Amino acid sequence: MQNELLIGLSGLGILIVMIVLRMPIAYAMILVGAGGIVTLSGPLVLMSQMKTLAYGVFANYDLSVVPLFVLMGHLATHAGLSQSLFRGANAWLGRFRGGVAMSAVAACAGFGAVCGSSLATASTMGHVALPELKRYRYSPALATGTLAAGGVLGILIPPSVVLVVYSIIVEANIVQMFAAALIPGIMAVILFILTIAVYVRVFPDSGPRADPVSRQEFLTATLGVLPVAIIFGLVIGGIYLGFFNPTPAAAIGVFLVLAYGIAARLVGLGEVRAALLATARTSGMIYLILLGAELLEIFMSRGGVPQAAAQMMATSGLAPLTILVLLLAALILLGCLMDSLSMILLAIPFFWPVISGLDFGMGPEETKIWFGILALIVVELGLITPPVGMNVFVISAIARDVPMRETFKGALPFFLVELVRVALLIAFPWLALVLPAILK
Repeated sequence: MQNELLIGLSGLGILIVMIVLRMPIAYAMILVGAGGIVTLSGPLVLMSQMKTLAYGVFANYDLSVVPLFVLMGHLATHAGLSQSLFRGANAWLGRFRGGVAMSAVAACAGFGAVCGSSLATASTMGHVALPELKRYRYSPALATGTLAAGGVLGILIPPSVVLVVYSIIVEANIVQMFAAALIPGIMAVILFILTIAVYVRVFPDSGPRADPVSRQEFLTATLGVLPVAIIFGLVIGGIYLGFFNPTPAAAIGVFLVLAYGIAARLVGLGEVRAALLATARTSGMIYLILLGAELLEIFMSRGGVPQAAAQMMATSGLAPLTILVLLLAALILLGCLMDSLSMILLAIPFFWPVISGLDFGMGPEETKIWFGILALIVVELGLITPPVGMNVFVISAIARDVPMRETFKGALPFFLVELVRVALLIAFPWLALVLPAILK
């Protein structure tokens, strides 16, 4: 047993080295998982596993929601929903000091509600909002930091691809996870806007007011937000009210975004083809990571690594909340090395057995939901944490004239505010649990 554990830990170390060397996470997981299974059980066991494993992973009905939400996000980009959201938010918030940056945060939240991807949200809104922020002479740190931080909202605000994957890993109810994410997501938007308000009060020249808009422009910009509100209301509202499950809801969302894009004459055959190809590439990457995660989980389970971690934490004498904070801190560190989906797939199979064995004063289903929301928030933090904050790299690729250190500096206040949100959710778990309880 000790030899198997040693082999498992060695495999984990090799995986980390591969990730640090920038090997694609899917290939690293597959190589380590397959190599570990062969080492522990022989090549015949690996062949037997592979005979049914890929089909078992890819044929999961719940996973069919992933490419649909990805497609909805790509179609939303082509349909110009991001521009409409930003114009509508700017019509309401631009009159305040720092209002254009606040509008970018609100637009990121709205686009995340039809996209479900942080990187896509950061990239799309970066192209839309950055020219306006530059036009009003916002400080480079505030402009790029706001967009990098605003992009993280896409990972938590439903629908979220990462939230779906987490639900499948721990066997949680996807609808309840979506419900649990709503209040923390709204909290993030409010806290981010307040952060900008404080920032521009401390540094008055960093975020001036936008030009006032006429009543006609205000009405037109506000009405432009209605398509997103209708799509979000029908898709997420339909899920919450029990009219349909997440997969049919995602299909309805794709249809609605496509219909809007065609009606607005912004989406044609070329845009549909581009969206389908981008969805195929993204979904293929996600499914390959899922396969690698399954192989790695089999290897680690045979090596006894998750069991040993759970046993070590259970006998450590540390309080459950202390262990929770340590695991969340580890997730933030992992976020410096890999994207959010890879992080969830790699870490949760190790962390969940530890969390499930601790007493937080709630049932196992509530613990799944609560820990899932906390995990996704700290995964968000990893996207804006140096040295490898993925959202910062995305924004830096758009704002090539802004040094990356300025973007990290601008994202720091939002990082600190996110820590406050984590502390609030730890202190008051009902913030994540009240809506799932109502929907039961």
